[in-house]
Amino acid sequence: MRSELDGAGELMEFLSEYGYAGLFIAAFLAATILPLSSEVVLASLLVSGLDPTALVITASIGNCLGALVNYALGYGLSLGSSSRWLRISEEEFQAARQRFQKYGTAALLLAWVPIIGDPLTLLAGFLRVPLHWFIALVATGKILRYIALTHLVMQTLGT
Repeated sequence: MRSELDGAGELMEFLSEYGYAGLFIAAFLAATILPLSSEVVLASLLVSGLDPTALVITASIGNCLGALVNYALGYGLSLGSSSRWLRISEEEFQAARQRFQKYGTAALLLAWVPIIGDPLTLLAGFLRVPLHWFIALVATGKILRYIALTHLVMQTLGT
């Protein structure tokens, strides 16, 4: 597990060297089911002096497109294949489905939250959440997250 974390950190450091394009890739990959994080790249680029507004826009677009990949994967999965692919039992999947339906599509505002966000977007596709609601809710949460993170880093830098 430690070597996986080292590799992910090295990848994020590598992507930081490519400015906006690196951030886009990092944000895209971080929104998929891959265990990556774009915050390090965003913070690094803020420290290097790149435009905060352009960074928020770049990260948000990349992250939202990555979430759409999860939605598409979920949309294309059947219950049997998703249970095998995600390594969860049918009972666990049904429990997750019930929780999602209990809290409604508004739960997609939390798609930015580590650990739960990626499965939420996958489940939304599987449950056929209307695409316009998916995009609106996921984008809102992710944009607000990047704005807050940018504000925090900029305050830390004293700018």
